[in-house]
Amino acid sequence: MSEAILHFTEELMSSWWIYLALFGFAALDGFFPAIPSETLVVTAGVFAATGEPNLYGVMAIAAAGAFLGDHVSYFIGRGAGGRLIDRTKPGTKRHAMTTWAQNALEERGGLVLVVARYVPGGRTAVTLTMGAVRYPQRNFTFFAGLAALSWGVYCSLVGYIGGKAFEDNPLKGVILGIGLALMVTLIVEVVRHQRRKRLQRKTDPQPEVELVEAGER
Repeated sequence: MSEAILHFTEELMSSWWIYLALFGFAALDGFFPAIPSETLVVTAGVFAATGEPNLYGVMAIAAAGAFLGDHVSYFIGRGAGGRLIDRTKPGTKRHAMTTWAQNALEERGGLVLVVARYVPGGRTAVTLTMGAVRYPQRNFTFFAGLAALSWGVYCSLVGYIGGKAFEDNPLKGVILGIGLALMVTLIVEVVRHQRRKRLQRKTDPQPEVELVEAGER
């Protein structure tokens, strides 16, 4: 079974269709997060270690698809305006991601788009929010290009490292590459969670202050 999967994957990776698939998956992932574009890019990076597909081609096509997808999401948000944000129900994951995107946009501006590329569901929440609040399109295009390029290079190289580590067994290389990508995503999530907890501690009233205020009353 594994040999059949490997044979099929090798044929796909040696075909020019892989570039079309990379572009399409990366573009769709920009506004439809259920598409596993990272997995495909990492897998292509693994097989690029053997010469096919071309590593630089994988990087460029994946980045181009991501760039287009982010712009589609941005214009969806721009067309919907604030209604898109207002319709999110408090307590849902979508509402939490939208709130995070708004706060992060206020704190870091367009750079949040680069960070959001590595947060599950974050890229779509940020691009939609940036469109909804009518973030300047020229600035958005600049940061979207930076985010897409860094993401394309990162995913491709993670796969390439896995492919080089297991040149005789590409399936193990795919597992290693995807594992590395998941580990980086986990680290980003942990850092983001810890940062949010620190900010909450800073903004929440201190017990001592509350006791003093109660005594004064």
